[in-house]
Amino acid sequence: MRRREFIKAIAGSAAAWPLAASAQQPTMPIIGFLGALSASDWATRVEALRAGLRDLGYVEGKNIAIEFRWAEGNYDRLPTLVADLVRLKVNVIVTHGTPGTLAAKQATTTIPIVFAVVGDAVGSGVVSNLARPGGNLTGSTFFQPELIGKRLELLKETMPDLTDVGILLNTANPMNDPILPQITPIAQSLKLELHQFDVRARAEFEDAFAAMAAKRIRGLLVFDEAVLLGNTSVVAALALKQHLPSCGWPEFAMAGGLLAYGVNFSDMFRRAATFVDKILKGAKPGDLPVERSTKFETIVNLKTAKALGLVVPYNLLARADEVIE
Repeated sequence: MRRREFIKAIAGSAAAWPLAASAQQPTMPIIGFLGALSASDWATRVEALRAGLRDLGYVEGKNIAIEFRWAEGNYDRLPTLVADLVRLKVNVIVTHGTPGTLAAKQATTTIPIVFAVVGDAVGSGVVSNLARPGGNLTGSTFFQPELIGKRLELLKETMPDLTDVGILLNTANPMNDPILPQITPIAQSLKLELHQFDVRARAEFEDAFAAMAAKRIRGLLVFDEAVLLGNTSVVAALALKQHLPSCGWPEFAMAGGLLAYGVNFSDMFRRAATFVDKILKGAKPGDLPVERSTKFETIVNLKTAKALGLVVPYNLLARADEVIE
């Protein structure tokens, strides 16, 4: 080979090296996050997920990417948003709540789905079996009918003469379908009559509480539902303004609600990172058992009790995991 041709051959090979090296670089995994509300409403829980990923060695923008899609409280948008994530061919979809999880389940049977939290995964039809969920879904759940029943008991224990309880819920969420029939017998055993008040957006809360006042509701039970969870402070403030003893999730009592009995949602979102990690390392979601939360916190807000003119029974205070004074 002539000298000039040899030099050209070497130069051509060198120019090709960066392209070959680039082609061999592994593609960064992409998590698609399907959120029921907005980024600001869900910031604490998203940060918990990120923290869980960091604990496992995943740094956003460095060795993993997250594509967010937010429904802004409009559950009708969920199918379109998750379809967009499917088109992007994300490696795994992380979502939460019954509406988001069912929308993801209907959108794909191949992309793995991790639900950070669902109130009743079996009762709502997300999976048929917790031990072996099968298909492309797994995640964490808690038995919400049992939890709601416990909240009714706490309200009755605090106010033995209580007879009428308002239930604040979002009827657009299909999780209500299996829950309401299960808590009715519990209410009957406690001699409580339940009254439903529907809210689907922040603008509807004031009207719902005005309707409670008109019906002379004396106790409030709040469902663990995305629109309500995203407006925790608003609901707690309105309950206090209406002089209405209330019971919800832990953050609800911390925000000014009277009582709380529930799970730590941030912990469950952090735990979702473990499912993502296993799936990215080759595990099949259908082989990963759905985890059921077994730790529930009871919180009493004595500051709110004082404002409502209530004396919380000593036995309840003694059982509480936290008392806010």
